[in-house]
Amino acid sequence: MSTQRKSILSGRMVQRAILDSFRKLNPVMMIKNPVMFVVELGAMLVLLQMLLPGILGRSSHTGFNIAVFVILLITILFANFAEALAEGRGKAQADHLKKTKQQVMANKRVGGGLRSVPSTELRKEDIVVVSQGEMIPGDGEIIEGLASVDESAITGESAPVIKEAGGDFCSVTGGTLVVSDSIVVRITNDPGESFIDRMISLVKGAKRQRTPNEIALGTLLAVLTVIFLIVVFTLKPIADYLNIELETAVLISLLVCLIPTTIGGLLSAIGIAGMDRVTQYNVLAMSGKAVEAAGDVNTMILDKTGTITYGNRMAAELLPVGAGTEAELANWAAISSQFDETPEGRSVLALLRERGLIYDELLARSGDSIEFKAETRMSGVDLPDGRRVRKGAVDAIRRWVAEQSGQIPDDLEAVTHRVAVAGGTPLAVAVDAVIYGVIYLKDTVKPGMKERFEQLRKMGIRTIMCTGDNPLTAATIAQEAGVDDYIAECKPEDKIDVIRREQAAGKLVAMTGDGTNDAPALAQADVGLAMNSGTVSAKEAANMVDLDSDPSKLIEVVGIGKQLLMTRGALTTFSIANDIAKYFAILPAMFMLAIPQMSVLNVMKLGSPLSAVLSALIFNAVIIPLLIPIAMRGVKYRPMSSQRLLSRNLLIYGLGGVVAPFIGIKLIDLFVHLWI
Repeated sequence: MSTQRKSILSGRMVQRAILDSFRKLNPVMMIKNPVMFVVELGAMLVLLQMLLPGILGRSSHTGFNIAVFVILLITILFANFAEALAEGRGKAQADHLKKTKQQVMANKRVGGGLRSVPSTELRKEDIVVVSQGEMIPGDGEIIEGLASVDESAITGESAPVIKEAGGDFCSVTGGTLVVSDSIVVRITNDPGESFIDRMISLVKGAKRQRTPNEIALGTLLAVLTVIFLIVVFTLKPIADYLNIELETAVLISLLVCLIPTTIGGLLSAIGIAGMDRVTQYNVLAMSGKAVEAAGDVNTMILDKTGTITYGNRMAAELLPVGAGTEAELANWAAISSQFDETPEGRSVLALLRERGLIYDELLARSGDSIEFKAETRMSGVDLPDGRRVRKGAVDAIRRWVAEQSGQIPDDLEAVTHRVAVAGGTPLAVAVDAVIYGVIYLKDTVKPGMKERFEQLRKMGIRTIMCTGDNPLTAATIAQEAGVDDYIAECKPEDKIDVIRREQAAGKLVAMTGDGTNDAPALAQADVGLAMNSGTVSAKEAANMVDLDSDPSKLIEVVGIGKQLLMTRGALTTFSIANDIAKYFAILPAMFMLAIPQMSVLNVMKLGSPLSAVLSALIFNAVIIPLLIPIAMRGVKYRPMSSQRLLSRNLLIYGLGGVVAPFIGIKLIDLFVHLWI
């Protein structure tokens, strides 16, 4: 995972979460969580019995009733605290964003001149001019000029980025600072609809929409709650018929321990924390559905350039031809690259340093630079002694040498073909009429990509690389990177076709993009991750935006989505497994006095019926805060098949959920029994 992850907790956040825990006791808010709402109703009924004993029958155990009420109240507060704590980071991040959303003055074009107006008066399609040192007043697209823009207020990245009119890097965000030059911007949003406005509303966990899986699980928990409500209410008339006295507080305790209170109290926190983990990696999810969908992705579509590879062709090898030696080729290649500030030119000098090869640097610096031109497809140096050193496309160098009546080495074509077949780009190096060799340039695969794709394969995710390269180059890079499939000479419509084909087979598809031509595919994909440096249309089409503009982060997002689903499943398993021990604690306690044979179920040998009930209730309450760190941080995800993952979780959280309450309730009972 990225190193950008920030701390989840702070003292101020915890304090605010504690206050919110009490505010959330409002029944209007509690009813959104049916499980915890039933617990609150139970607490109110126990309180009502203590205050008005004539309504729900008298109780001979006032101290027990008080203890039950306090434990139930603490259970609710713990559940509210989990949700409030998960929301806390979103609110803190929203507060930080509000500070960046300051009122600035804009130079708006009106007629033939400029007029200074507040940014709140700007509307869509307005044209503004932003110069060095000025804040960009609103979201827009550059229509004239080029500038260096400080986006640290949005991305946290201190290094400015270059933005220019046209292409895929013309989008600018309101609240960012122009640090050089001047640009003309067309505003693309009305007030209240800016990127920061959307970020503020989205990072607030309280306004998070529940995902389909979360709704389904919530419905299941509600159904289980209703079932156990019916079971517990029918116990009362049955007990009365058998002349067994069951007090209201005991029945409510049984109900609270039977219903899945643990997962009910943590469900919202898990969902909110899942979205929060995405924002911690500087990815803005437009909804929880996008994060959850990432966890179910079967196919991942990735661009080659900038995602799988660095995108810059780098010198990988020096291949002499004819009578030339590697030392001679290295010397002339370095001299021809002395004034070449492109990544390719710098990589030639870096390769010489790496190989321990030397060149005549003084001679190189004494020459006159010959810049690369599209017409000649060459660059190089003219030396003071009249020699001309050139580096460029093989066919261009071949013609240049032929014009000087030079000889073309017999093995030049074979070496050039070898480089091309390997997916590289050959650059020939010549001095006057002599060709010394070929520089092998290749688009280097980023370190660790092959291992990451292997991890995705273990998750059951198929990777497809899209590239505009020819089939030979595409095949070479695909093999080196370890992707499952590739599309060479890929056009925008090809991406949509492959997405639709995968979706038609019942698969969920994720992809990244930054350009306007990527927008249709981003909209079609189940998970579309747009780059913040990209166009407005790409960001609007996607359901996630990476503020760092790192296309490979899609792999991290999928891991976070799977971690969210796994956390929810693991804690649900643990919660339901917990109930087994509670049955053995409360059921014997309820009937043991009237039916002595029920004592055989008291496998934990709990001290007394009342201490058994209280011990189960206390365990039911304290397990929620103990699980909050797991709900917030997420269960550690390891790439493996779904079957192995299920077996592992059943072993750890299923078996653990059965065993832990037996131990916990027994230990609590040792202390509670002394008080009772």
